[in-house]
Amino acid sequence: MIRRFGEPVVAGQRYRMRPGAYAVLIRDGAVLVTHQAEPRPEFQLPGGGIDPGESPQHALHREVFEETGWAIAGPRRIGTYRRFTYMPEYDRWAEKLCMIYIARPVLRRGPPREPGHRAIWMSPEAALDQLANTGDRFFLSRAIWGK
Repeated sequence: MIRRFGEPVVAGQRYRMRPGAYAVLIRDGAVLVTHQAEPRPEFQLPGGGIDPGESPQHALHREVFEETGWAIAGPRRIGTYRRFTYMPEYDRWAEKLCMIYIARPVLRRGPPREPGHRAIWMSPEAALDQLANTGDRFFLSRAIWGK
């Protein structure tokens, strides 16, 4: 059974499956998160949708780089959760299947390439407080404290 977090399912609404890969990135006791300005400002675990024909790990590397400017190494999947939501940037109702990995940020190659994103290092406690998504907070807590 895959855990579900977030908004309740809207009765009668059709949702399109949207698989994605997201990363918990810890270095020197700090967590690297991304701040997305649009469509609503929020802190998130770096990551995003898996394109057709793309593997989850390839998508993870690509999305983390696009949203943070960092290259990562050693990704290891730590869990998966589902989330039903409206995605205004795509004008789509989606069932997001979020695959969560823990990985090492190893090299900053430059600023984020994704428009409206900023890479921010923060303490684990601040990240748990700031992350907009309950599923992201759950897996960050599990990665840090094993709970």
